[in-house]
Amino acid sequence: MLVIPAIDLKDGQCVRLKQGRMEDSTVFSDAPEEMAAQWKEKGARRLHLVDLNGAFAGEPVNGAIVEAIAKAHPDLPLQIGGGIRDLATIEAYLKAGVRYVIIGTQAVKNPAFVAEACKAFPGHVIVGLDAKDGWVATDGWAEVSTVNVVDLAEQFADDGVDSIIYTDIARDGMMQGVNIEATVRLAEASSIPVIASGGVSRMEDIIQLCKVADTETGAGIMGAITGRAIYEGALDLGEAQAYCDKS
Repeated sequence: MLVIPAIDLKDGQCVRLKQGRMEDSTVFSDAPEEMAAQWKEKGARRLHLVDLNGAFAGEPVNGAIVEAIAKAHPDLPLQIGGGIRDLATIEAYLKAGVRYVIIGTQAVKNPAFVAEACKAFPGHVIVGLDAKDGWVATDGWAEVSTVNVVDLAEQFADDGVDSIIYTDIARDGMMQGVNIEATVRLAEASSIPVIASGGVSRMEDIIQLCKVADTETGAGIMGAITGRAIYEGALDLGEAQAYCDKS
């Protein structure tokens, strides 16, 4: 299982939000490129980037920073989400050296776009499903829909999606632990590997996720994204990845 550091970009800075609220952000660095280098040095084998301004604007806003990180670390796979609403944006990111693009809001509002993107860029598309109490949220978490997260994931099984990032927005940034039950429920029901996100805040969360990573049905849990915990020192990235490698 991969432990994936999150770099959330807002106004050119590296920040963390609480429960997706833009007004409740903590700035951790004015130099996201340096942050990326730091996580790579500590053992990261993939980085999770989010263009928070882009998620609200519906188009890339911090794209130049993402491109700079990709250029500086060509051997480090990057996944980027936030504001990806068309094929041209995907193509631009992949050309810039990003390995995976994350389709979130568009996956809910226009599921056919996921199939289209997978066909155009096979092996490079991740779907990001953000949910609150099992219901999918969109538009930077501003809207909670009437779409069930497990039902929606099943729709993408035949499209060729690489993986699904499942974020429990009630837990995200709150340092309260990951929602193991909901994550396992999705991983068991889905033939697409799941990346856990939201509330991965201490070593115990990593241990619990590793225990359930190989589900009896479905594709299991392939990774865990962590943000605030590694920035505040509650979780040691190197230690967490070493544990996963042994498990």
